[in-house]
Amino acid sequence: MAENKDRHESEPTAALRESSLRVTKQRVAVLAAVCDHQHADTETVIRAVRENLPDVSHQAVYDSLHTLTEVGLVRCIQPSGSVARYERRIGDNHHHLVCRSCNLIVDVDCAVGQAPCLTPSRDAGFVIEQAEVTFWGLCPDCAESAAPSGSTEPASAV
Repeated sequence: MAENKDRHESEPTAALRESSLRVTKQRVAVLAAVCDHQHADTETVIRAVRENLPDVSHQAVYDSLHTLTEVGLVRCIQPSGSVARYERRIGDNHHHLVCRSCNLIVDVDCAVGQAPCLTPSRDAGFVIEQAEVTFWGLCPDCAESAAPSGSTEPASAV
Protein backbone atom coordinates (compact mmCIF):
# COMPACT_ATOMS: atom_id res chain seq x y z
CA MET A 1 0.00 0.00 0.00
CA ALA A 2 2.80 2.45 0.89
CA GLU A 3 4.47 1.64 -2.45
CA ASN A 4 1.28 2.59 -4.34
CA LYS A 5 1.00 5.83 -2.33
CA ASP A 6 4.65 6.68 -3.08
CA ARG A 7 4.14 6.02 -6.81
CA HIS A 8 0.96 8.12 -6.82
CA GLU A 9 2.82 11.05 -5.20
CA SER A 10 5.92 10.67 -7.39
CA GLU A 11 3.98 11.02 -10.67
CA PRO A 12 2.74 14.56 -9.92
CA THR A 13 6.16 15.44 -8.51
CA ALA A 14 7.89 14.30 -11.69
CA ALA A 15 5.37 16.16 -13.86
CA LEU A 16 5.98 19.38 -11.90
CA ARG A 17 9.74 19.01 -12.24
CA GLU A 18 9.48 18.29 -15.98
CA SER A 19 7.49 21.52 -16.34
CA SER A 20 10.17 23.44 -14.43
CA LEU A 21 7.75 24.27 -11.66
CA ARG A 22 8.77 24.41 -8.04
CA VAL A 23 7.48 21.30 -6.27
CA THR A 24 5.23 22.27 -3.35
CA LYS A 25 2.95 20.15 -1.20
CA GLN A 26 -0.04 22.13 -2.49
CA ARG A 27 0.82 21.65 -6.17
CA VAL A 28 1.50 17.93 -5.72
CA ALA A 29 -1.81 17.51 -3.86
CA VAL A 30 -3.79 19.53 -6.43
CA LEU A 31 -2.31 17.65 -9.39
CA ALA A 32 -2.97 14.31 -7.66
CA ALA A 33 -6.56 15.38 -6.93
CA VAL A 34 -7.15 16.25 -10.59
CA CYS A 35 -5.68 12.87 -11.60
CA ASP A 36 -8.00 11.08 -9.16
CA HIS A 37 -11.15 13.11 -9.97
CA GLN A 38 -11.41 13.69 -13.70
CA HIS A 39 -13.56 16.66 -14.68
CA ALA A 40 -13.65 17.84 -11.06
CA ASP A 41 -14.82 21.31 -10.19
CA THR A 42 -12.76 23.48 -7.86
CA GLU A 43 -14.75 22.53 -4.76
CA THR A 44 -14.15 18.82 -5.44
CA VAL A 45 -10.42 19.48 -5.85
CA ILE A 46 -10.35 21.48 -2.59
CA ARG A 47 -12.11 18.66 -0.69
CA ALA A 48 -9.70 16.07 -2.13
CA VAL A 49 -6.63 18.18 -1.32
CA ARG A 50 -7.84 18.78 2.25
CA GLU A 51 -7.93 15.02 2.88
CA ASN A 52 -4.11 15.18 3.02
CA LEU A 53 -3.54 18.89 3.67
CA PRO A 54 -6.41 19.99 5.94
CA ASP A 55 -5.11 23.54 6.37
CA VAL A 56 -4.70 24.38 2.68
CA SER A 57 -6.51 27.57 1.70
CA HIS A 58 -8.99 27.99 -1.14
CA GLN A 59 -6.60 30.54 -2.64
CA ALA A 60 -3.67 28.10 -2.66
CA VAL A 61 -5.79 25.59 -4.59
CA TYR A 62 -7.04 28.25 -7.03
CA ASP A 63 -3.48 29.49 -7.56
CA SER A 64 -2.21 25.94 -8.12
CA LEU A 65 -4.98 25.16 -10.60
CA HIS A 66 -4.22 28.37 -12.48
CA THR A 67 -0.49 27.62 -12.61
CA LEU A 68 -0.99 23.97 -13.60
CA THR A 69 -3.38 25.04 -16.36
CA GLU A 70 -1.03 27.78 -17.55
CA VAL A 71 1.89 25.35 -18.01
CA GLY A 72 -0.30 22.69 -19.62
CA LEU A 73 -0.28 20.04 -16.89
CA VAL A 74 -4.03 20.42 -16.45
CA ARG A 75 -6.78 21.36 -18.88
CA CYS A 76 -9.66 23.55 -17.82
CA ILE A 77 -12.97 22.95 -19.56
CA GLN A 78 -16.21 24.81 -19.00
CA PRO A 79 -19.22 23.36 -20.77
CA SER A 80 -22.02 25.87 -21.25
CA GLY A 81 -23.89 26.45 -18.00
CA SER A 82 -21.26 24.65 -15.91
CA VAL A 83 -18.52 25.77 -13.56
CA ALA A 84 -14.91 25.25 -14.61
CA ARG A 85 -13.80 21.62 -14.55
CA TYR A 86 -10.27 20.29 -14.56
CA GLU A 87 -8.76 17.23 -16.18
CA ARG A 88 -5.32 15.72 -16.52
CA ARG A 89 -5.88 14.30 -20.02
CA ILE A 90 -4.01 16.83 -22.13
CA GLY A 91 -2.41 17.17 -25.53
CA ASP A 92 -4.63 14.82 -27.50
CA ASN A 93 -7.45 17.17 -28.61
CA HIS A 94 -10.17 14.91 -27.24
CA HIS A 95 -13.75 16.05 -26.82
CA HIS A 96 -16.50 15.57 -24.24
CA LEU A 97 -19.94 14.06 -23.82
CA VAL A 98 -22.05 16.00 -21.31
CA CYS A 99 -25.31 14.76 -19.79
CA ARG A 100 -27.95 17.50 -19.81
CA SER A 101 -29.62 15.97 -16.77
CA CYS A 102 -26.90 15.03 -14.24
CA ASN A 103 -23.96 16.94 -15.78
CA LEU A 104 -21.78 13.84 -16.06
CA ILE A 105 -18.81 14.55 -18.34
CA VAL A 106 -17.12 11.76 -20.28
CA ASP A 107 -14.05 11.96 -22.52
CA VAL A 108 -14.47 10.94 -26.15
CA ASP A 109 -11.70 10.68 -28.72
CA CYS A 110 -11.79 12.93 -31.77
CA ALA A 111 -14.52 12.32 -34.29
CA VAL A 112 -13.66 9.71 -36.89
CA GLY A 113 -14.75 9.48 -40.48
CA GLN A 114 -16.27 12.55 -42.06
CA ALA A 115 -16.37 15.33 -39.48
CA PRO A 116 -17.51 18.49 -41.24
CA CYS A 117 -17.78 20.54 -38.07
CA LEU A 118 -14.06 20.07 -37.34
CA THR A 119 -13.12 22.17 -40.37
CA PRO A 120 -14.56 25.68 -40.38
CA SER A 121 -16.30 26.89 -43.51
CA ARG A 122 -14.08 30.00 -43.38
CA ASP A 123 -10.84 30.25 -41.43
CA ALA A 124 -10.51 34.07 -41.64
CA GLY A 125 -6.76 33.66 -41.99
CA PHE A 126 -6.41 31.74 -38.73
CA VAL A 127 -3.98 28.86 -38.42
CA ILE A 128 -6.31 26.29 -36.85
CA GLU A 129 -4.64 24.34 -34.04
CA GLN A 130 -7.51 22.64 -32.28
CA ALA A 131 -11.28 22.18 -32.32
CA GLU A 132 -13.36 21.84 -29.18
CA VAL A 133 -16.49 19.80 -29.62
CA THR A 134 -19.00 19.09 -26.87
CA PHE A 135 -21.63 16.45 -27.46
CA TRP A 136 -24.78 16.98 -25.36
CA GLY A 137 -27.38 14.38 -24.47
CA LEU A 138 -28.44 12.03 -21.72
CA CYS A 139 -26.11 9.52 -20.08
CA PRO A 140 -27.35 5.91 -19.99
CA ASP A 141 -28.70 6.21 -16.41
CA CYS A 142 -30.60 9.45 -17.09
CA ALA A 143 -31.89 8.17 -20.45
CA GLU A 144 -33.19 5.03 -18.75
CA SER A 145 -34.93 6.97 -15.98
CA ALA A 146 -36.41 9.42 -18.53
CA ALA A 147 -37.74 6.68 -20.83
CA PRO A 148 -41.44 5.84 -20.53
CA SER A 149 -42.07 2.68 -18.55
CA GLY A 150 -41.41 -0.42 -20.63
CA SER A 151 -39.44 1.43 -23.31
CA THR A 152 -35.66 1.27 -23.59
CA GLU A 153 -35.38 3.15 -26.89
CA PRO A 154 -35.28 6.94 -27.10
CA ALA A 155 -38.36 8.63 -28.47
CA SER A 156 -38.04 9.74 -32.08
CA ALA A 157 -39.21 13.01 -33.54
CA VAL A 158 -41.89 12.72 -36.20
